[in-house]
Amino acid sequence: MLSISQLRLSLDHSSEDLVSAIHKVLRISPERLISYKVLRRSIDARSKNRIKFVYSVDVSVTGEKSLLKRFARNKNIRKSSSAEYRNLLKAQTDFPLVDEHRPVVVGAGPCGYFAALLLAQMGFKPLLIERGHSVKRRTLQTFGFWRGRHRFDPNSNVQFGEGGAGTFSDGKLYSQVSDPDNYGRKVLEELVASGANSEILTHHHPHIGTFKLATVVRGLRKRIEDLGGEIRFEALMDEVVLESSCEESETSKPFQLVGIKLADGSFIRTSHLIVALGHSARDSFVMLEKVGVQLEQKLFSIGFRIEHPQLGIDQDRWGPMVGHPALGHAEYKLVHHASNGRCVYSFCMCPGGLVVASTSENNCVVTNGMSQHSRNERNANSALVVNLIKNDLTQYERFESDPLAGIAFQRSLEEKAFRLGGGDYFAPAQRLEDFVARKASISLGAVKPSYLPGIRLCDLNDSLPYPFIEAIRESLPCFAKQLPSFYNPDAVLTAVETRTSSPLRIARDYLFESVNTRGLFPAGEGAGYAGGILSAGIDGIRVAESVARMLRR
Repeated sequence: MLSISQLRLSLDHSSEDLVSAIHKVLRISPERLISYKVLRRSIDARSKNRIKFVYSVDVSVTGEKSLLKRFARNKNIRKSSSAEYRNLLKAQTDFPLVDEHRPVVVGAGPCGYFAALLLAQMGFKPLLIERGHSVKRRTLQTFGFWRGRHRFDPNSNVQFGEGGAGTFSDGKLYSQVSDPDNYGRKVLEELVASGANSEILTHHHPHIGTFKLATVVRGLRKRIEDLGGEIRFEALMDEVVLESSCEESETSKPFQLVGIKLADGSFIRTSHLIVALGHSARDSFVMLEKVGVQLEQKLFSIGFRIEHPQLGIDQDRWGPMVGHPALGHAEYKLVHHASNGRCVYSFCMCPGGLVVASTSENNCVVTNGMSQHSRNERNANSALVVNLIKNDLTQYERFESDPLAGIAFQRSLEEKAFRLGGGDYFAPAQRLEDFVARKASISLGAVKPSYLPGIRLCDLNDSLPYPFIEAIRESLPCFAKQLPSFYNPDAVLTAVETRTSSPLRIARDYLFESVNTRGLFPAGEGAGYAGGILSAGIDGIRVAESVARMLRR
């Protein structure tokens, strides 16, 4: 097949127009085109008066060799490379269901679920345990907490439970990781097979949306169970049980995994444990350090959520084409390098979405954003965050390069936000104009905040350390040069966003195994190796492959 990129069509094009564009660019008659498949569709909005869809397609044609020779110097026409995932190993047919070699996965987020799915597809009958509840019960609890009907549950919330933190998000499915083996395609195809819309296979910035994600998560669970895997909820890993290794070689490691203890007192024996905890499993990180698993400090970013009317963002991005049904709501991605050396950037932008309460600990306030598939809420929101540097964590360290210092730093900000919000999980918030003027807000303007349980207006000047506040203040008029409506005086800043990524890394080697613990495989965002649903799923697959190769020895 041939691959064609940069096929540009109007917003109102038909499928016949796409076929005609293929004929035209290849300079072939209609009968020579056997078939085509859309690989990717993106939007080019550089000229607001001439917004275009841009396609990449694979085509099957007669006379392919002659066409390749004719277009040898055209970088947009080339021989197609396979987008198929091919690395599926197979277990022995008699692989035991209950045995110390049975792989165990901890964490039912995207990383854990894809690790378990791949192991199940290879015949290894994994056991997956999750501290929180199934997605249906978790959703009822979480929405009930937001609306003041349920008490906060530290084990089942936006961060913990089936589907992981990504379940209550926009469900973005794009990543910048290098992917020559088509792991990303494998993730997307499995999501579609589990109930996601097929459009995620072709859209440049695909997303699923919160309610749809809940359906997809249940689909993934069923497929794992149908393949012989087992999933247990309300199963909190209380301890990783290690023994001193008896190996004596240059590649030996001081510890050997024996199994895990659960909070209910039960013990699960295993020699292959995939730890896919998510970035908020603070108690588990403390436990891993206590038993001797090597952890490393990792920097992250902190800031606020910012909300604007979605219509203003659409007008800035789409110009006279705003409202065109083929475009949907606009997104943005902004970066500013501040004069104090910090980098301010938008993160996890949610068109037509909501700002939500995302704490995983009592007496803390954390914000995040989510959207439904329709993205039809009145406001756009994104995190507006600033990078940490090493010196930011020094006062929180028990010793030099303390891997848990980032957790202490996050918690201090979240507890402060809880107090500023009034101590009842309301979030502190401020109008943009007042934030810039360094004065407390006493009333809202045209932008109505979406955060639940609710917000309390205040001065956010003390909610973050001074360098972060000043960098954000400096960035706002700079961002307005790209998006004029971004500097809307009534835009609402809501504190505090701290969970942009894991505050530490669980060190692993080239086999994806812990550098000092045989049999323990750190994976995903919590372990410090992913950032988002797609990259977490990819990492889960890669780690599962490594575990499978060891199990086949």
